[in-house]
Amino acid sequence: MLLRLRLLLSSLGGGLLLLLILCLGSQNLNERAVLQLGIGRTVPLPTGFLVGVALVVGVISGGSATALVMPRGDQDPGRE
Repeated sequence: MLLRLRLLLSSLGGGLLLLLILCLGSQNLNERAVLQLGIGRTVPLPTGFLVGVALVVGVISGGSATALVMPRGDQDPGRE
């Protein structure tokens, strides 16, 4: 349980740190793209920011999925 919590918190912390660095680095970008979402459109955002947000979401979701599907440490797989 402690290992799962530590893995979940480290993936969330790493993702938030990446997001902070991404926000600081993408302030002076001039090329901006608009996404068509079906219902509406997003505000013009730098292309690098959109790719970076996708990377951050992948890091957070991958770490969370790994923490959720990890086998429990208190169960012995050989015994029933």
